[in-house]
Amino acid sequence: MSCTHLTEAGTAEPETTGECPECVAIGADWVHLRSCLTCGHVGCCDSSPNRHATAHFQTTGHPVMRSIQPGESWRWCFVDEEIG
Repeated sequence: MSCTHLTEAGTAEPETTGECPECVAIGADWVHLRSCLTCGHVGCCDSSPNRHATAHFQTTGHPVMRSIQPGESWRWCFVDEEIG
């Protein structure tokens, strides 16, 4: 693995595990949930119409998120576009 963001990612716990708060606020649906490992922000995945996890990265620069779907444990680095 060449991505140092993945190896040095934080361990922030998700703020929630049951919903995308930004989608709830605007009455939108989501597909899957992702959590920022820097701050715990929860956003919807890129298969969701509003792509809130990616928007969080674009706004904050926090590089790594993880899936919080049951049974999944992968992480994604937005900067290097690597999975870990």
